[in-house]
Amino acid sequence: MKKIVLFVFNGDPMCFIHVLLNALDMKEREYDVSIVLEGASVKLLPELNKPDHPLHKLWEKTKAAGLVAGVCKACSHKLGTIDEAGNQGLTLLDDMSGHPGIAGYRESGYEVITF
Repeated sequence: MKKIVLFVFNGDPMCFIHVLLNALDMKEREYDVSIVLEGASVKLLPELNKPDHPLHKLWEKTKAAGLVAGVCKACSHKLGTIDEAGNQGLTLLDDMSGHPGIAGYRESGYEVITF
């Protein structure tokens, strides 16, 4: 099985929609796929949780499919969304000085794609 992790640093919703669509598509194709929110992307969390946001339904579908590995603890703390990450039940990732590390995914056989 092909293993892919999508590291999202970009906080632009037009970029983020492609992350969600690709993750769902890969899952349908039976890839082992995960999304990690890093950097500015963590600022999207409060907006994605609003039912009237254009990406809300897609975000909920992605979370329900178990595709969100987690959120950067340091970035969500710094950018003020750490409570929102917790409210959404998202895992805080901090294995690399407070940030999610890429090396562990590589060592586990994942191909890393960054956005």
